[in-house]
Amino acid sequence: MTTKFTPDHEWINIEDHDAAVVGITPHAQDALGDVVFVELPEVGRSYAKGEVAGVVESVKAAADLYMPVDGEIVEVNGALKDDPALVNKDPQGQGWFFKMKPTNAAQLDALLDAGAYDALLKTL
Repeated sequence: MTTKFTPDHEWINIEDHDAAVVGITPHAQDALGDVVFVELPEVGRSYAKGEVAGVVESVKAAADLYMPVDGEIVEVNGALKDDPALVNKDPQGQGWFFKMKPTNAAQLDALLDAGAYDALLKTL
């Protein structure tokens, strides 16, 4: 499994080119604070890279969740409806948002690896 990152602070765990899990990074979660609501995308819907696929609301603000690459939503994390704080407790684990099937593998290669994402964070 390979983890990549977007400049918008989403992570994507690529299991293979047919399956990927998406969530927000610990940096994004820290900036938002206590998450109180998550609006998840619709299973079966396709989104383009950069399109808003959901919303994260916290006590501080609301933030859009952007699609990291073109793809179709195949599953959402229903546990977030009952316990949105999972995003705070484990943003890169149990706090995942959705699973998707990427439709443009070349876009995966253009995402940031861990080193490049860490370098980005140092510029903020």
